[in-house]
Amino acid sequence: MILYEHPFNERVRTFLRLEHLFSRFTTLIQRQDPIDHHFAFTTLFEIVDAGGRSDLKSDILKDLDRYKQQFAAFKGNPSVSEEALDEILTEIDQAFSGLNTLGNRIGQCVSDSEWLSGLRNRLAIPGGTCNFDLPAYYAWQNHPSEDRKADIERWTASIQPLGKCIHLLLKLLRDGGVRQRVVATNGQLQQSLPQGKFQLMRVFINPDLGLVPEISGNRMMVWIRLMKQDRDCRLTNSTEDASFEIELCS
Repeated sequence: MILYEHPFNERVRTFLRLEHLFSRFTTLIQRQDPIDHHFAFTTLFEIVDAGGRSDLKSDILKDLDRYKQQFAAFKGNPSVSEEALDEILTEIDQAFSGLNTLGNRIGQCVSDSEWLSGLRNRLAIPGGTCNFDLPAYYAWQNHPSEDRKADIERWTASIQPLGKCIHLLLKLLRDGGVRQRVVATNGQLQQSLPQGKFQLMRVFINPDLGLVPEISGNRMMVWIRLMKQDRDCRLTNSTEDASFEIELCS
């Protein structure tokens, strides 16, 4: 199955973008080639831009506190595993405490470093990181991969609690979803939603169908239009009935 996700509010949209960027960043720094570490920096600067909202930290802390109260209400319920409940409450507490160590500005790890700030400015120029433009950066790229990886992890340690919080919040959100099978008649599906209840839609489509969903919607209504993709990746409307699964997460 190919999974597509569609957020119903700006907060979840930001969370999904940050999750995508943190995942890419983690993958790149595990590799050894200098070009991978170069694009780890470009991803870092994207994280700083995507997480630049001044209220992001407070939104995350509010969500963590809401989940903590929600799970704490199950204490003493015989149908709920106390061990599993304690585990998730501990994870929430650790994420909450870790985020409180983060400054109000996610980009502080970059702005506080003259080296990183200079690199960020040069990356805005096409080809601006050539060895004749940034000899110090070129020299750093020739360091052993283990040293480069250690440097990146040291420079970005302050934003790792944010990545852990985003991962936890989206996991809890997704775990609350229930799958259902639906049929798009003539390639289209329209479904009403209880106002304000759902924050995220997940769409599971069999790749053998060769269909790509175009999803739009808000808190009250969602539309899914199925498209066919040709060899040049152009999309055209599908007019066939198709069955797939959706999952609404609150």
